[in-house]
Amino acid sequence: MSLIEVTEVAADRIRELLDKEGRAESHGLRMKVVGGGCSGLRYELAFDDQIRDTDNELKRHGVRVIVDEKSALFLVGTTLDYVDTLNETGFKMVNPNAKNTCGCGESFAA
Repeated sequence: MSLIEVTEVAADRIRELLDKEGRAESHGLRMKVVGGGCSGLRYELAFDDQIRDTDNELKRHGVRVIVDEKSALFLVGTTLDYVDTLNETGFKMVNPNAKNTCGCGESFAA
């Protein structure tokens, strides 16, 4: 099982955002799990150009994804997708480790 999978749609959106900010060559997407939200844990996504010794750096569909060691425990097997529908727009995590999520979908418990 792979640590993180990124759909082609999500990779295209990441690349588009990086290009818009002029960071396509220097930055990757950092995926992080932090405490907070109704269910106890929430996701953080940000562009980052720093790779630490304990980070996992992956290349998916031409984009770099960076995951710290602690977050990797909660994200193993997760798929990052991007949706743009009438009801929701944005990055969406499909995380097999999430035991439950809050009603608004912003946090999860593992």
